[in-house]
Amino acid sequence: MNFDSIWSNFLSDIKDELSSLAYQTWFSETQLLKIEESKAYIIVPMPIHKKHLVDNYKDLIIDKLYNITGLNCELIFLLNEEVEIEGPSSTNKVEENIIPIVQTNLKEHYTFDNFVVGNSNKFAHAAALSVAENPGKMYNPLFLYGESGLGKTHLMHAIGNYITNNSEKRVLYVTSEQFIQDFIKTNRKDDFETNFNYIDFFKDKYRNIDVLIIDDIQFLGGATKTQREFFHTFNNLYNDSKQIIISSDRSPKDLKVLEDRLRTRFTWGLEVNIFPPDFDLRSQIIRKKILAENLEKEIPEDVIEYIASNTGTNVRELEGSITRLIAYSSMMGSAEINLELAVEALKDTISKGIGEKNDVLRIQKIVSEYFQISVEDIRSKKRSSNISFPRQIAMYLCRVMTNESFPRIGIEFGGKDHSTVMHSVEKIENEIKVNKDLANIIEKLKKDIGAV
Repeated sequence: MNFDSIWSNFLSDIKDELSSLAYQTWFSETQLLKIEESKAYIIVPMPIHKKHLVDNYKDLIIDKLYNITGLNCELIFLLNEEVEIEGPSSTNKVEENIIPIVQTNLKEHYTFDNFVVGNSNKFAHAAALSVAENPGKMYNPLFLYGESGLGKTHLMHAIGNYITNNSEKRVLYVTSEQFIQDFIKTNRKDDFETNFNYIDFFKDKYRNIDVLIIDDIQFLGGATKTQREFFHTFNNLYNDSKQIIISSDRSPKDLKVLEDRLRTRFTWGLEVNIFPPDFDLRSQIIRKKILAENLEKEIPEDVIEYIASNTGTNVRELEGSITRLIAYSSMMGSAEINLELAVEALKDTISKGIGEKNDVLRIQKIVSEYFQISVEDIRSKKRSSNISFPRQIAMYLCRVMTNESFPRIGIEFGGKDHSTVMHSVEKIENEIKVNKDLANIIEKLKKDIGAV
């Protein structure tokens, strides 16, 4: 039972029912020592608090504690000196509950089983699994880096969960922000006007473990004293063959905000870059999300391909697109989800999408620039000759310069039917044979596309 957490919740609840003066005078400096045999031992600063709390707030305190713990407690008020008289064991209990009990902080739903593996992250997945199976022996430290939303945090939790489920090793996951906050607390004074309890707690939390997982290490930049402490923590764990796992949005050599000696140590093990998902991986991620939501029969394959091609540079954006599509369908009276609905629902996010499988977007951009129209025009349903002809050329180039099928190319051009694409390709092929100027334009565009 975490007494410090119980009392924090109690104070938060009771503060809402008292005047600011009453709370500050009678409750702000109180502390829950323990709950034992239905007795709540509460430390108060002065003798007058004992009488006043019993006379005026006894029933309220009992009710609030019951709501939080489910226990109907007898109240026993103690002064700090009375706690000391009880002997070393009681004093230790005060010290233990000055700071919350250390937990792993792992999110159980992040596992290797539900991590979607593709070309862009399979090396990171393999490295993470190797570390999970042999902590402290393989790749120490393991340094994962890449843009936000690519799965670094998922892999880190997966490592921690695998280790805790398959061994007795002590695992701790924290963000760099949490590490900073814990370090700042070491300067605080306890009820005995020392900070020894906080220092001991900090060292026990971060050094008396088998696996330290720290996320977003780049945020230690600017915190010079905290970096110094992390340096010593790192050395302590590394020298004891304890596993260290670190993530960042950039590689160690690019972490200029951190001290050189830290960046050097980050390269002692294995550095792994996680890249943005390619089309196939984006499609897998979408299908996994749909399956998890029990929606596999409601979203057709062409919609999945459209989303994978046009929205999302990371997992969060892809999942957000599915959520947006489902919400849009519901607002439209549970309308059937088809390609036309998807195009409408996601039109505000398409311009932010990537759609770069096999260079389709690159071809669209180069053709658009040559004919001085926008990519939005070439992907639109506009039929004016100054747009439809360049669109046909772009479709032809996508067909001959990529491995895309006719349906896939149609999706990339705003959801065109595959027969429309076939017609465009055939038209350009026939026109090239009799139109030398067009043949020259096509050759120039091919060279431009190949040069990029």
